Amino acid sequence: MAGGRNAREILGRMENVGRPQGCGLKEDLAVVDEARTVTFVGAQGLVLAADEWGSGAEGSVLLLHGGGQTRHSWKAAGAALAAEGRHVVALDLRGHGDSQWSPDADYDITFFRDDLLAVLTQVATPAILVGASLGGITALLATADRPDLVERLVLVDIATRLEADGVERIHAFMHSAPNGFASLEEAADAVADYLPHRDRPRRPEGLRKNLRLRDGRWYWHWDPRLFSSERRVAPEHAQATLDAAARAVEAPTLLLAGGQSDVLSDEGVEHLRTVIPHVEVRVLGEAAHTAAADDNDAFTAAVADFIRTA
Repeated sequence: MAGGRNAREILGRMENVGRPQGCGLKEDLAVVDEARTVTFVGAQGLVLAADEWGSGAEGSVLLLHGGGQTRHSWKAAGAALAAEGRHVVALDLRGHGDSQWSPDADYDITFFRDDLLAVLTQVATPAILVGASLGGITALLATADRPDLVERLVLVDIATRLEADGVERIHAFMHSAPNGFASLEEAADAVADYLPHRDRPRRPEGLRKNLRLRDGRWYWHWDPRLFSSERRVAPEHAQATLDAAARAVEAPTLLLAGGQSDVLSDEGVEHLRTVIPHVEVRVLGEAAHTAAADDNDAFTAAVADFIRTA
């Protein structure tokens, strides 16, 4: 990856980052590093949970996780980007994490887009959108619909043309434990099988942020209706919709591609160049589809570099 510093180096620069005159507060590293949990109101009045860092002196950055993930998937990125003078919001998408589940199972991509557009009216705009997988598709559609609200767009291992086998592997994992897990260790084993390129954590306690204990078993903390088969869209229809949105994107755009991804191929990257000709592409060689978590330092440094050119 060209240029950049890792997340710890970026955080280390925080002592030299202050708010402009009139804001009256210069945050120290400890304050920036600590997330504040807040809520936003999304489409249909759904309450969406989020973590936020920083004051927003340089504008807002919204982090939008992938399907089946939560706002915790960004690791150190939130605090590091706040150290760049940004107000950073890591959102739990509807049906995920601590955000409300849709009573009517409204999980069409247009509802995720409308949630994001609603949140954008509650933060300083234009904002920088950073989206992985489902979050990236959401960010792409919102950018096309309301370009006035978006300063820059970062797509994390997602484009308009995806590899069917990789997408199917994701869906298979989402459906793999309908009855939950007997222990955190059993859940950690399932994650290790799904993400063989990562080292298995020695302690599985970190999974508590993604699981909830019910009746003695651990369940993924997302609405299982999110991934029901009847919600699957034909790939050709999905690509046509996303291509149309991509062609409307005028904001500076960065694609961070996982070098080991089975979802985004070289062909998918080249196709994205045809619909967003101004896209900048960086490859995170040690990362797969879950790029932000696979190589958090490289991911954070690449996003920080892109933001600095704004």
